[in-house]
Parts: sequence; structure tokens; C-alpha cells
Amino acid sequence: MKPIIAAAVLALLLPAGAALGQDGAAPPAGSVTLVQAGRLLDRPGQAPRGPSTVVIRDGRVVEVRDGIVGADAFPGAEVVDLSDRFVLPGLIDSHVHLGTSQAGQAGLIAQFTESVPTTAYRAAENARATLMAGFTTVRNLGDDGGVTLALRDATARHAIVGPRIVDAGVSISTTSGHMDGRNGLNDALREHTDHTNVCDDTASCREAVRLQISRGVDVIKIATTGGVNSRIGAGLGAQMFEDEARALIETAHLYGKKVAVHAHGADGIALALRLGADSIEHGTIFDDETISLFRSSGAYYVPTLSTVNGYRERLAADPNAYSAEVLPKILWRIEITGQSLQRAVPAGVRIAFGTDAGVSMHGRNADEFELMVQYGMTPATAIQAATINAADLLGLGEEIGSLEPGRRADIIAVDGDPLADVTVLKDVDFVMRDGRVYRAD
Repeated sequence: MKPIIAAAVLALLLPAGAALGQDGAAPPAGSVTLVQAGRLLDRPGQAPRGPSTVVIRDGRVVEVRDGIVGADAFPGAEVVDLSDRFVLPGLIDSHVHLGTSQAGQAGLIAQFTESVPTTAYRAAENARATLMAGFTTVRNLGDDGGVTLALRDATARHAIVGPRIVDAGVSISTTSGHMDGRNGLNDALREHTDHTNVCDDTASCREAVRLQISRGVDVIKIATTGGVNSRIGAGLGAQMFEDEARALIETAHLYGKKVAVHAHGADGIALALRLGADSIEHGTIFDDETISLFRSSGAYYVPTLSTVNGYRERLAADPNAYSAEVLPKILWRIEITGQSLQRAVPAGVRIAFGTDAGVSMHGRNADEFELMVQYGMTPATAIQAATINAADLLGLGEEIGSLEPGRRADIIAVDGDPLADVTVLKDVDFVMRDGRVYRAD
């Protein structure tokens, strides 16, 4: 085994908190950790460095030095030897659903049979899997019963193993829209299913946003179009009037919150971009107008291509996994996925990495990289989308996304060169978040 921090090597043998570097135990205040890298991509979008050393104190990068610096330069420092590894900033997934692992008919049944504590334990398991896959920050775009809001606070304290979480609370749509949990239910169940997250005019839309603000969310998510997984056959075009969408976006911005917009059809994408949306999630259909609006507004596109992996795997396991209203939309999404990215890349649209994990599989977030490259990005620009760009989208550009001095010490390492073969990011063997070692294979 590599001579990484000794305490981290004992991670699976010692009780929680027993030693430095194990399951995120904090180094002593003021102490120095030296991460020795064989190659270092400290600023994605720029060329990688050769042998380098990242100097860390109190969870942040202090400096980056050329060459392998040992403890003799910093007496008493802990040394993390990754001198035969490619080291880069922790990855960021801009679109996950930590509380969800099931979908289709199984997901519908779970909605009525599983308790909030069950969802909470699943979310914690998914959070751990996500962090161990090298994703040190995520934006969670859909909360169940306050579970992921509480998980956000617990992972922020490093009380639970998981990534840093930016949380949207409950997503908002119109009645019968993608976020209406009553879709497809019989009348008796509809009457008793919460729908405080749906709205149908400017007043109720403002109220829906303010409800999520009062819960302490970090970002607002809305749906201007239908959804692939919606249990209604109303299509994937716009399902919100302009005054409703304006009320949602303006109210969120009034409170200083960015707005992530679920949108598949070009009409719903254009509606959101004209009104100042900060990101478009999925964006399955682009036309010339949407491309132009992306460029003029500076909004980010979050493609979530790997949803198709989840669809294929569930259908392979059970051809009846999805209802008759949902299955045609899934087959359409599988067929068309990637076409918008192929238009967005040469047009200079800003792209942030996001998977829709929960629809796709947690812990396999890096599968998205392969699809991004397949549909027009280079490994370098795909990595930038999952670091610098995603950090900017989340409003954390001064905190994460690179390993510049002052940034949080979120660091991963892989065996191989991800700039030559982006699939090596599927096998991360070292994870540090806030200067705390969580994985050291």
C-alpha cells in the first residue's frame, strides 16, 4: 500500500474519529499537510504541472510548489504521497437527487411505503458513495421531507461522510407540472398528497418560492416544461405561462437565490432564459433561439446525459419498470440525448457538469464524462465543466473548483491521465475534502 497518511490507512480498522485522516477526522488546528503530486491540474482549463506539492493548512490551500517537497521543509507536517498519481481538484456534480435511488413504478410505490427515516438513511448512503467517487461538492435539486437539507448541514460539519451540498429544497412547478406529486394518483390519494410546491398564478408562485426560502434553501429549482418521468402524457414542451415563470425567477432573485430550471422543450428553455434563469437542466431540444439566449444571458447548460444509463439499466432489469405514460418519453430521451450538447459546444455555451444521479446511479457520477466527450467536449473541457464552471454556477467560485491559494483543499487523485483518457475518473483512489482524508486506497 502507498505510504499515504498512516491514520488514513487505518480508516477501516479504528472507531470513528480515532485518528487523523480517517473518515474525515480533522488535522490539528494550524498543522500543515503536504500533498505530493506526480502531476497536478491545479487550475482546470490550463496545462497541468509536473511534480508538485500542495501545502494545506486548516482545510485550505496555502500554496502550490513545484517539485516534491518533504516534511523537512515544514517540520511536523503530515505527508500524503501521491507522487505516482495525477492529482486534481475535487469534482462537482451540479444535479443530483441524493434521497432517490428508485424510479418508475418502484419509485412510485416507495413514495407511499417508505418512511422519512428510510429516505434519510438512503440519502446518507448515496452521499457517501458520491464522495468516495471523487465528487466533493454537489447541488441537490430535490428534497424529500427536509432530508437533504438536514444532510447538507451534517456533511458541512463533517458529522456524516458526504460531499458539500448546495440544496434546492422541494422543486416547484405548476399544477400537473413535472413537480406535482399528485400526477397519476387516484382521487383519494391526491387529496392527501402535499402540493405546496405547485402554483398556478403569480401570487401562488411567489408564495411557493418564499416557502422554500423559509426552509433555508440555497437555490431554487423550477420546471417550465414537462418531465420524462412525469406520470402524465402531456408531453415535454412548455407547461408554464410567462407571468408564472417570471414570478418564480424574480422572487428567487429577490432573495439572492439562483434558479435552476428543469426544461426539455425549446419553448420552455427559451422562456426561462428570457426571464433570467441561471441554469437549464437537461435541455434536450435546442434551436437557434435557445443557443442565442444562452450566449446573451451567460446561463449555464447542465446536460445530465447519463440519465440514459439509468433508463437502460432499469429497462434491462424490468421491461415494465415504467408506466405507459412515461416509457415513450424515456425511449425518446435515449434516442435524442447528446444532440443539444453537440450544438452547444461549438456555439460557446457555458457548460456545467451534472448527472441527475438518482435517475442515473449514485457513485457512478463520472460516467457522465465519457458521454460529454462522446458528444463533442474534450477531456479538458469536461473536467473544467466539473470544476471551475460548476463552482461558478453554484456561487462557490472563490471556494472550490481549483487548487489556488485560499481555496478549500478538495483534492482527488487517479492512476492515469484524465486529460488523455477521461474514463480514468471512474476510478478515483484518493479523496480529500476540506483538508480531511476520506479515501486513501
